[in-house]
Amino acid sequence: MNDEPAEITDEPRGCLFALSQPPLMFFLAFVGTLILLTAVHDLYRW
Repeated sequence: MNDEPAEITDEPRGCLFALSQPPLMFFLAFVGTLILLTAVHDLYRW
């Protein structure tokens, strides 16, 4: 008898699958934009 669950035999989803999700990419783009804006603001104070 095969006592292993079906989930173990399936191929695991890696980091590229996680990065292909639009909500995660929107969040990372938003955080990256905030970091970029604060860096520019610190370098060039108008």
